[in-house]
Amino acid sequence: MQDSAPTDNYGVAAGELQQFIERFERLDEEKKEIMEQQKEVMAEAKGRGYDTKVMKKVIALRKREPDDIAEEEAVLEMYKAALGMS
Repeated sequence: MQDSAPTDNYGVAAGELQQFIERFERLDEEKKEIMEQQKEVMAEAKGRGYDTKVMKKVIALRKREPDDIAEEEAVLEMYKAALGMS
């Protein structure tokens, strides 16, 4: 009988917790599927001769604000000039 007491006391919370966990697990599975699709897209692009490393950089840049990109590029140029790389 003592085994049923925690279920009675925590039944509602346990059910809700289980729903959250199951939702998270479903989303995690969807994320894995999307990541696999992204790999397939990059493999196809690579097969057609595109540089996927550069493509990933372009994708990352597209997510950023233009002002942030410009500031980073200016600092990069300054550092390169300081090191005699430009």
